[in-house]
Amino acid sequence: MAALAPPVAAVRAAVRQALRGVRGCVLVACSGGADSLALAAATAFVAPRLGMPAGLVTVDHGLQPGSAERAAAVAEWAREAGFAPVDVATVSVRNRPGPGDRASGASASWQGPEAAARDARYEALVGAAERHGAVAILLGHTRDDQAETVLLALARGSGPRGLAGMPPRRDVGGVALLRPLLDVAREDTRKACAALGLSPWEDPHNVDPAYARSRVRATALPALVEALGAGVVDNLARTARLLAADAATLDELAATALDRARRPDGALAVQELDRLPDAVRTRVLQAWARELGASPAALSHRHVGALDALVTDWRGQGAVHLPGGIAVARRGNLLR
Repeated sequence: MAALAPPVAAVRAAVRQALRGVRGCVLVACSGGADSLALAAATAFVAPRLGMPAGLVTVDHGLQPGSAERAAAVAEWAREAGFAPVDVATVSVRNRPGPGDRASGASASWQGPEAAARDARYEALVGAAERHGAVAILLGHTRDDQAETVLLALARGSGPRGLAGMPPRRDVGGVALLRPLLDVAREDTRKACAALGLSPWEDPHNVDPAYARSRVRATALPALVEALGAGVVDNLARTARLLAADAATLDELAATALDRARRPDGALAVQELDRLPDAVRTRVLQAWARELGASPAALSHRHVGALDALVTDWRGQGAVHLPGGIAVARRGNLLR
């Protein structure tokens, strides 16, 4: 018997670890690229051995010529590999309103192509899971994707939550989004495909300099690797893991503090907020703003800073206006 190629073994082990404790049907999100194709092949091997039904969904964004034919080819491969169900989800990306616009009902601004495609893709994936009764969706993001995410967040001035990168698990509408390959190198997914005789599709968007992530992938991250060594990719991914743990703890503290500060009518007590550490208080205010209906995507650090000033730098200023037409003002010792 031929020895199993180490990259194939690594991807299979990652999938097996991610599926531990999962009960029910899972779907693999597969574009046909090396990362998701290696993930799908590993799932086709691992899931039956765990007694777990596994299907596959491929999303046709309709942004490139031949996208429908490519999605059909991925679906045909999936059926031959034993996936059931197999779903081709067709989405419309152009002229999608931004998250803040949907929340407020405004129509003046629109998402960029990267954000629009991502939102449409996730909506389609969760919709497929709901149609087929799947409990989880497996996504093919690798350690390199995580490093790129951290660099982008750093460049955009994100806080710890942004620098924490992509979580290995996130629940959306009762469906678990799992990322088994966050500790697997992108190069290993390519090697796994080669070892299995699979021919991945090369997405031209991945090398299009019009997209920020493509520029990071083509120039910024390679420059860091050249200057600091190959270990920088793993170090960036490890930074995300460490910050994710810290952010989760701070979020738990903030949830408790929000309950303590909340009054029966929904207002927040300034005295309770003022005694909190800055990192906890700003999280409390952000969570409260989201409860009030402010879109998470449109809620910026400037909004949260203005809310914080109502507590820590009170000079009789007027109301703070949040996305979605929400006004928050200080009345005595309460935020309303």
